Amino acid sequence: MSVDVMTSKFGNITLKTSTPKKDPGDDDVAILSSFLPEYLMSPAAITKNKAFECSMKRDCRLGDPKATPPGTKKMEYKTRQWHEKCFSCVVCKSAIGTKSFIPREQEVYCATCYEEKFSTRCVKCDKIITSGGVTYKNEPWHRECFTCSHCSTSLAGQRFTSRDEKPYCGDCFGELFAKRCTSCVKPITGTSSATKLVSCNRRICS
Repeated sequence: MSVDVMTSKFGNITLKTSTPKKDPGDDDVAILSSFLPEYLMSPAAITKNKAFECSMKRDCRLGDPKATPPGTKKMEYKTRQWHEKCFSCVVCKSAIGTKSFIPREQEVYCATCYEEKFSTRCVKCDKIITSGGVTYKNEPWHRECFTCSHCSTSLAGQRFTSRDEKPYCGDCFGELFAKRCTSCVKPITGTSSATKLVSCNRRICS
C-alpha cells in the first residue's frame, strides 16, 4: 500500500493511499497540518489541540508528547497523531515528512525500508524481484537467474530436469546423467531434441 502526496492552496498537505477500495470513501487519508496560535482558532479547535498527544509518548522527539507550539506541524493518520518530527520510519527512524510511506499493521515505513524488508528476493542473487520472476520449488528467482546448473542457459519457459535439487537443461542433463543408447551412444532423456527412443528392445534410434 503506497502513499501519494497532494498539496492544497491552504498549506496543509494530505497524503492519500493509492490502495484501491470498493468504496472511494474508504480510502486511508493522512493529514499534515500546523498548530496555530489560539487567537486564530475556534473553540472546538482549541479543545482538540488540548487533547493532542503524540503517539511516540515517552519517545517524543519534542520531549513532551502533549506539546503544541504554534508553527509546529502534526501528522494525523487514522486514529493516531504525531508531531511531524516523530512521524518516522520504524526501521531507519527518518522523519517521513511529505515523502511516500507505507503503513503495515501498527508500523509506518518509508518506501525504501519497506521494499528492503518485505519485497520478494531472488534466492540466487538476493536482489529484489520487481517483475518477471519465476518460481521453482516454491522459491522465487529472477528469470535471468534461473539457469542450467551446468551451462548457465536460461531455463525460464523451457523444459528442464532437476538432480540433487539443481535444475539442468535437457541437453546438459542428458550428457551428464542420462543412460545412453547401446546402439548410437546418445543419451536417453525423453527431452533431448537430438535423441528419441523408439524401442529399447530393438535398439532403434531416430
